[in-house]
Amino acid sequence: MSKARRSFSPEFKEEAAKAVIDQSRKVAEVAREIGVNEQTLRNWVNAYRKDHAGEEPPLSVSERARLRELEKEVRELRLKNEFLGKAAAFFAQEYR
Repeated sequence: MSKARRSFSPEFKEEAAKAVIDQSRKVAEVAREIGVNEQTLRNWVNAYRKDHAGEEPPLSVSERARLRELEKEVRELRLKNEFLGKAAAFFAQEYR
């Protein structure tokens, strides 16, 4: 027999999402505390962020610099990954 589906008030969902965002806590930790599925809480957090996107403070100069560094690293790693994939395919053909 399946469990009855629980429903939560919008206020409860918002408070749970704020616990994750404002307090920088892990979704899994908060989900365990309030007794909901992790993915359910993750959906609430994503909806909260979408609804309150304009309220987030802008990035500081150091955060922007770090973001640029990470984006550059991602680009480089993607290029290396693509190259290694092509090299593996080439050597696999040559081996046959």
